[in-house]
Amino acid sequence: MKNKKMKGFVFFIAVLALLMGYLYFQVNFVTVRRYTVSIQNLPAAFEGLTILHLSDFHNKKYGKQEEKLIRLINAQDFDFVAITGDLIDKRKPNLEPIKDLLENLSGEKVYFVPGNHEWQSGYSLKELLAPLGVISLENKADKYVRGEAYLWIVGVDDPYLRKADLEKALENTDNNAPKILLAHAPNIFPSAVENKLDLVLTGHTHGGQVRIPFLGALVIPGQGFFPGFDYGLYTRDTTTMIINGGLGESVFPLRINNRPEIVLVTLRGE
Repeated sequence: MKNKKMKGFVFFIAVLALLMGYLYFQVNFVTVRRYTVSIQNLPAAFEGLTILHLSDFHNKKYGKQEEKLIRLINAQDFDFVAITGDLIDKRKPNLEPIKDLLENLSGEKVYFVPGNHEWQSGYSLKELLAPLGVISLENKADKYVRGEAYLWIVGVDDPYLRKADLEKALENTDNNAPKILLAHAPNIFPSAVENKLDLVLTGHTHGGQVRIPFLGALVIPGQGFFPGFDYGLYTRDTTTMIINGGLGESVFPLRINNRPEIVLVTLRGE
């Protein structure tokens, strides 16, 4: 009897150790997700252009001075960086991890749009971002130029908190070049489709943090249970949206079937 109890106890400890190892791996080991998106009338100068998309960092630590994350990022080939909000976490605001990350990002340009945690933390990141060369796009657009060709990089303030003004962001753009929209939350998607934007990069959902095979996320703030926009690629008419699963966690440091990620989006002409 004692032998059976010991075997049962050893089995329980082994299963518990495997579960803890799995949960640690899911939260702390970043994956690289790649997408290729076809865009109508893409200028030849931008064929193969690759965007590094980061989102929902929540001032998470990936080693001393973010060395593990930076090493992974710098091993990738990309042209510019798009950050779609929640660099900071409202519950434990800390600017050092953000600074360590941003100081070591390469790329021709780094763009940023704010998320709900920037607003709810009470911290303004503008004084931190500007000296690091980060371009904040809060309801405005930037012309990304190569030779005589260009794209429009459009940014809106946080849609989740209803601060997005897409009409204002588009007012200085034209219809001669594709438009890429950066927004924190995916509820901007119907407006992006209506305005015939080519690509939308968003975050906010964390992919649900817990994902059920074949079903996806259980719940997303603002969308409820089994949400329509939780993670990955969505296409409607000529507009494509990619929802980044994010690098950090909110509320609970837990991920299941959903590792933190950096996203690379490569553009191709149709």
